[in-house]
Amino acid sequence: MAPPPCVLPGVTGADPSFGKRPQAERDPTEQTKAEQNVTEDSSEETTQADGGTGRPERLPAKETWSVLYRHFRPHRGVVALGALFTLIGAATGLAQPVAIEELVNRLSDDESISSILILLTGLLVIGTAVESVGSYILERTAQSVVLDSRRSLIRRLLRLKVSEVERVQPGDLMSRVTSDTTLLQAVTTQSVVSAFSGALTVIATIVMMAFMDAVLLGVTLGVIVLIGGATALVMPQISKATERSQEAVGKISTALERAFGAFRTLKASGAERRETAAVEEAAHEAWRYGVKSAKWQAVAWSSMGFAIQVSFLAVLGVGGARVASEAISVATLVAFLMLLFYLIDPVSRLVDAVTQYQVGSAAVARIVRAERMETEELDDPSPRAAGAEHAPAAVAFDDVTFRYQAELPLVHHGVSFTVPSPGMTAFVGPSGAGKTTVFGLVERFYEATGGRVLVDGKDVRDWPLADLRAAIGYVEQDAPVLAGTLRENLVFAAPDATEDDLRDVLVRSRLDALVERLPDGLDTVVGHRGSKLSGGERQRVAIARALLRKPRLLLLDEATSQLDAVNELALRDVVAEVSREVTVLVVAHRLSTVTLADQIVVMDAGRVRATGTHEELVAEDPLYGELAATQFLATAS
Repeated sequence: MAPPPCVLPGVTGADPSFGKRPQAERDPTEQTKAEQNVTEDSSEETTQADGGTGRPERLPAKETWSVLYRHFRPHRGVVALGALFTLIGAATGLAQPVAIEELVNRLSDDESISSILILLTGLLVIGTAVESVGSYILERTAQSVVLDSRRSLIRRLLRLKVSEVERVQPGDLMSRVTSDTTLLQAVTTQSVVSAFSGALTVIATIVMMAFMDAVLLGVTLGVIVLIGGATALVMPQISKATERSQEAVGKISTALERAFGAFRTLKASGAERRETAAVEEAAHEAWRYGVKSAKWQAVAWSSMGFAIQVSFLAVLGVGGARVASEAISVATLVAFLMLLFYLIDPVSRLVDAVTQYQVGSAAVARIVRAERMETEELDDPSPRAAGAEHAPAAVAFDDVTFRYQAELPLVHHGVSFTVPSPGMTAFVGPSGAGKTTVFGLVERFYEATGGRVLVDGKDVRDWPLADLRAAIGYVEQDAPVLAGTLRENLVFAAPDATEDDLRDVLVRSRLDALVERLPDGLDTVVGHRGSKLSGGERQRVAIARALLRKPRLLLLDEATSQLDAVNELALRDVVAEVSREVTVLVVAHRLSTVTLADQIVVMDAGRVRATGTHEELVAEDPLYGELAATQFLATAS
């Protein structure tokens, strides 16, 4: 027998199905927010930086150096000091072959060598000490670079627009702050100094070699240039492999965040092996590209080592011939060979600098793409106008259209309504009708595609964002609770709340009995995402947190869906009481909540199809009558 088309006015119930319609009856052009998130579940590299190729674009070398210098610039004075110490150490090293040449000459002439030995010992001790100090300065500065870059990135990521965060996996964003910034420490200090000091040392060594024997210098440079040119070809491979490895590290974080974010569901579903396999796959991918990067780095290092060794053999052969022909002395050949061995260190530093640059450029590219994501300008709320501190806010939608992305269908199609203040306005309708999106637009989590969202008669886009949100208390659909203590969660939106304010809100939200049962009261740790609390307790914490803010506008998105009948009734009365002084907007699937509203807005397929009281809508709107009748029958059964 078909259900009756309407119910008696004032019917109440507690079944959570009110306002829900079977999936098959939904408008096929509509997508729920969750479905759109699946559509948008790709990294920002794909949507913003790769032109649709699915691979992130590499930054031009000029831009990479510009970004590196931006991180390096605040520390350039300290880095210059570290570089000076490094150069002094290098200079003491360069003096040693000259001293050794003099030592060999004195041995040949049977002269005293004690002063030369003392000089060599002094050069060795001084050079080691100075280079150690320089190395410490640079390492300390490198850590400061990482700290500054992390601070900057954290400040930016926590100001990202909601729409930006929904386009990228949280684990990937976390890896930008942790893993990618770590790679900056070498390239912004050691790499810069190694390139600078290494280049100067190589030039100085080559000049000294030229004075000793130009022929042997030509042999040395010929071998190094030949092998070094081949080595340069592998450098871009290091950067590519490193970037892919860093992306895989982000996937590991994402996979772990997904698993721990629904740990009980994972256990209950027996999905440990499957999720372990997913994390291991990401870890293996990171390993694969890490090994690939290490392979190319090994090629670069071994190639330059090979070049020096071949140069040594070539110089030894050619130099021996020149000594035999008396073109140079044995002392000169020994000194030249010493310089050649000494050349290993600055050349290695140059290779290391280039290698670190390739690794760092991969990290820079990922950090820059994070920095390009849109953020919100957020200042401290301005002092509220006298007399308006507790005045209820007025809300109106004026022909609002909205879509989550340009390529996705509209979620709102010309939505218009006015909310009386104070009072309670309930939004009802099938899933995917756009009810929760109303709240997102009021909070300016998203910008309307067309039309205007008005608060107190002013477009929300003209409000200072901090002032707008300071006037609003918002309870999300899943009532999130943060890791930490119960007190920290309650005062999260009102850090200046007094103990009297806390006691009052605990009673109103029926949390006082819970606090008395907890071992440490308000200072009890609630676990990751409130795992130590029940669903209803988490919902009451979220409501208490919003009430403690003393808002002018209260947004409740199915805020009592997980409460038992007794607590729901009590909190429903609290909301009714609050609505006498505050403007309350409620997304509700329970008829017991809806019937208390001063106004009901019926939404379907992104449009407002009717507004009115419960009695008016039961009589006038078929969809509302159908939803109310379904609720009534479910409750009666």
